[in-house]
Amino acid sequence: MEDRTFGPIRFLAGENRGRYPFCHSLYIEGAGVLIDPASSRERLLRLRAEEEVKMIWLSHWHEDHFMHLDLFDDLPLWVSLEDAPPLADLDVLMTWYELNEEEKQVWGPLLLEQFHFRPRKPVRYLVDGELIHLGGLSVEVIATPGHTPGHLSFFFREPSVLFAGDYDLTRFGPWYGDLFSDIDETRASIERLRDVPAHVVLTGHETGVFLDPPEELWRQYASVIAEREKKLLTLLEKPRTLEEIVAACIIYGRARAPKAFFTFGERVHMTKHLEHLQKRGVVFLSNGLYHRL
Repeated sequence: MEDRTFGPIRFLAGENRGRYPFCHSLYIEGAGVLIDPASSRERLLRLRAEEEVKMIWLSHWHEDHFMHLDLFDDLPLWVSLEDAPPLADLDVLMTWYELNEEEKQVWGPLLLEQFHFRPRKPVRYLVDGELIHLGGLSVEVIATPGHTPGHLSFFFREPSVLFAGDYDLTRFGPWYGDLFSDIDETRASIERLRDVPAHVVLTGHETGVFLDPPEELWRQYASVIAEREKKLLTLLEKPRTLEEIVAACIIYGRARAPKAFFTFGERVHMTKHLEHLQKRGVVFLSNGLYHRL
């Protein structure tokens, strides 16, 4: 996968097509702004040596977006207020993922070693609706919570380029499994992004570059949420425990390795859906079993 350029915006393709644990990064030439430094350690080291990188922006707090932030420890960091806490404290980060104690024993060393976690505090908070002028480039900050409470997208007005971060238009669909993730906010953010008048949409993972307004892709991406709910409700035609629901592999389709990682993903997403259905009075919990009304 190759880098692409859109005016002063340079799309830095991530390793393995930007699949987790990598993501695509953006670099704004002239302004020296690097967004989501997790594409390729070698590539970012070269960028640092060859360009005048001046500051780092993060779309959100996840480890696959800050993985190589340690290469830029001396540069100012900008992020949303809502997503700042887990970047400053490893225990907070793991709590926001709702990891249990066993999972923390696995993820703690990984976050330190593979993802180079170092406590960071931003020097400035990016705010929804603000317009930032980077020389001849105007950047509109768009709050798109749901994936995380402070996830941000960026609309570069002059070249009409939208960076949607982890609203990535993949077939997998949206992620909303964290402690402060929210299904309704995810849906609302997708709708907000669909309304941005962009000629190019860039995302954090996989395909990454969409040269035509991807209206149908946005629809398909959003529909994954409803498809997951429908499968869950079908499963609950018979009362089930959470463990049985997780074992049904509604999110990933089948059991995958490493088991701990994918079981975690199933559990947190199914928990969000169950909570959402309970609030709507569609499902209730009794004696450890989830029942469909």
